[in-house]
Amino acid sequence: MPVMHFRIQWPDGDEANCYSPSLVIGDFFTPGHAYALEDFVERSRQALGIASERVREKYGFACSAALDQLAQIEHDAARFRDRPDATVKVIEFS
Repeated sequence: MPVMHFRIQWPDGDEANCYSPSLVIGDFFTPGHAYALEDFVERSRQALGIASERVREKYGFACSAALDQLAQIEHDAARFRDRPDATVKVIEFS
């Protein structure tokens, strides 16, 4: 299965490298675009959920790495929930 990495920038300027077991991330995000925090988290839930299900369809089990990545995104996003104007920028895919 083709994997995709995507680099993001949190509202405080910190960057993170993220993982998806599927290219579906490209259907939810555009490199160079900033997303409102909650929109970014919801898009991540959808995309990584689909990616995990694609692994399940192919191999018979969900992708724990996709679910772990989602948990990390949700954890990191919680730091910025008190900022109504918080955005997350998708820097690039690789």
